[in-house]
Amino acid sequence: MPSVGTLFAIANLLGLVIDDLFKGGGKGLAAHSAQAGAGPVQRRQNRKSIRMAAGVRWERLTAETDPDVEFLYVVYDAGAESCHADALFQHGGKEYAYLLSGRLGVRIGFEEYELGPGDAISFDAQLPHRLWCIGREPAIGIWIIIRRRGDSRQPAKPA
Repeated sequence: MPSVGTLFAIANLLGLVIDDLFKGGGKGLAAHSAQAGAGPVQRRQNRKSIRMAAGVRWERLTAETDPDVEFLYVVYDAGAESCHADALFQHGGKEYAYLLSGRLGVRIGFEEYELGPGDAISFDAQLPHRLWCIGREPAIGIWIIIRRRGDSRQPAKPA
């Protein structure tokens, strides 16, 4: 179970976007999802998901892969983080997030923010960033990531 940063690096080396890893119902890089052509509805019980190290889980909210946008239900369990505090990461595209519950720390470059339920954030994902759960309650939100294709997904170190 890789960290979020490691997952981005692996996908980059393979020339993929994260959404490509959802294909095949968690069986890796299968040719196509069994739900391809099943219509526009994504049922909760049929969501494709990826569980990463340190308690981060992404669930795809679209029935099929969309090359232009990633629409995700994201959970940061208590103590979970996208990467270590001294290892920010970056990737192509722009991120939009809306926090449903819990508290989430977000570092973008030199600035840190704390989000609570009902708060939203958007930022250029090429800026070095990091996310982490604050407190004992999981941080749960909805994420939209656009234009990730063709990115340079490089780990970044804070200054």
